[in-house]
Amino acid sequence: MIRTIVIALLVGTSVLKAQDTMLNPLDFPILLSGSFGELRTNHFHSGIDLKTQSVEGKAVHAVDSGYISRIVVSPWGYGNVLYLIHPSGLKTVYGHLQRFSPALAAYVKAKQYEDETFSIDVDLPSDAFPVKKGQLIGYSGNSGSSGGPHLHFEIRSAETDDVIDPLIYYKNKITDTRPPQIQSFMLYPVEGKGSINQDSKKVELKLHADANGRQSISPKAEAWGKIGVAIKAYDYMDGTTNIYGVNQIVMALDGKVIFSSSLDTFSIGLETRYINSFIDPEEWRDNHSFYMKSFIEPGNRLNSLKALNSGIISIDEERAYHITYLLKDRYGNQRKVTFQIDGKKQNIQAPDTAGTVYFHWNGENRFGAKGIRLTIPDGNLYKSLYFRYSVNESPLALSSVHHLHDKYVPLHSKARLSLRLPSDTIEDKRKYGIARMQGSRAVWIGGEYREGWIDADIRELGDYAIMHDQTPPTITPVNPKKWTINKCIALRITDNLSGIQTYRGEIDGQFALFELDGKRNLVTYVFDGEKLSRGRHRLTFTLIDACGNNSFYDCTFVW
Repeated sequence: MIRTIVIALLVGTSVLKAQDTMLNPLDFPILLSGSFGELRTNHFHSGIDLKTQSVEGKAVHAVDSGYISRIVVSPWGYGNVLYLIHPSGLKTVYGHLQRFSPALAAYVKAKQYEDETFSIDVDLPSDAFPVKKGQLIGYSGNSGSSGGPHLHFEIRSAETDDVIDPLIYYKNKITDTRPPQIQSFMLYPVEGKGSINQDSKKVELKLHADANGRQSISPKAEAWGKIGVAIKAYDYMDGTTNIYGVNQIVMALDGKVIFSSSLDTFSIGLETRYINSFIDPEEWRDNHSFYMKSFIEPGNRLNSLKALNSGIISIDEERAYHITYLLKDRYGNQRKVTFQIDGKKQNIQAPDTAGTVYFHWNGENRFGAKGIRLTIPDGNLYKSLYFRYSVNESPLALSSVHHLHDKYVPLHSKARLSLRLPSDTIEDKRKYGIARMQGSRAVWIGGEYREGWIDADIRELGDYAIMHDQTPPTITPVNPKKWTINKCIALRITDNLSGIQTYRGEIDGQFALFELDGKRNLVTYVFDGEKLSRGRHRLTFTLIDACGNNSFYDCTFVW
């Protein structure tokens, strides 16, 4: 509550001034490719994505005076990113940069050579790099986990580090006259307490429009007991074909508001994974479809959600129940749709509890069977469940495959999973690890060896087994005949299972700065006239995966 009040006061006292004084970080009008709070895998989008005319290398400026407080270089996440703190109490973030301004680039390069590593994360004092409003700080790019050239831009509270919707401050710099659009709805009978069309399964209702614009919904729904509703909808903006997240959702039952959502700010560390309770996670995993729930599960503490009776609808009369949705964007454009659920008495199926263990959302839950121990700490389940467990064999794994529940269940933080090795034959215990089994594909989790057991943290219930990785990663030179012409060494690095852990390049026995592009599994060294003389040189490159398997490549080259 205190954190929410701090953010509200900060926004309230600074927004009017910021709308007039905070600059566009780019040299051309703002168009968004992504909005604040958009639904992403396991997180809400924490900023806005600014289009950069489909290219890299556009100048990026400080939106206000202040100082650079942090510089990060990483092959993942935000890639090359700058953090600025301003006298207003705000922090701004500029991610996926191609490169930094010359002074910053020189500092970063010196730090990389000092630490002998490509990836760095440096906190800076206020007097190290002061900046003026409008000052060049870098160039837009596609670094890190970016899916295309753009600038990821955030506004945060400098005190709490909570993110704030930048459109609160940049509303006057963007034109938007297009309202959100609704695609469909999903109805959920509460387990053991509700029924829809004589069944305990969820039901999808599609929204249709005829040639005259008249809307209808199918199929018809008859329900009894306690029901939850979810909506699938997107927002749109002028001048682009992109789709965006919806800023505000209000649901009313027979004219009375029982649920609302308006995401203006949230904590990245504490709240962003509540998206897995706000949406239907199975629909996202199985159909890549985002349904936003208009009811609040007991373990969902996302501050932006408000509800009466948790948003659950009680249908206990044989009559029409009218559900009205009102969707709004940051500019007041809105869309309103009403549909009905017909109250109809019907049998409500009791939960199938055979062979289950009851896990309560509010408390620690433990499970044990032959070869497995599972501990889910308090605060990790969004709702209670009847946990189902089974096991089968797989030729891919060293152990049995342990099926942790029959439905996909994301956890808010993590659980501790321990699996026992049926046969402990590998001398180097680092080679063992737990993997998430997805059909014929294994996703490495890792873990620690403990007297015949492997312990690891998992973030979702699913299928897990012990595997081993004794295969060294691979190093493949890319067009070595053109290294001298291009003044650049390029190596492709890959691993079969556990993933690349560390790498090191040396030229003539001295550290050489190889930059890693994680999306392309490519490391490159650009010939550096300050450190590399003309003539023949010896390259050595070492690559180590997460299980300690290593590969080595060496050759000579001429510059």
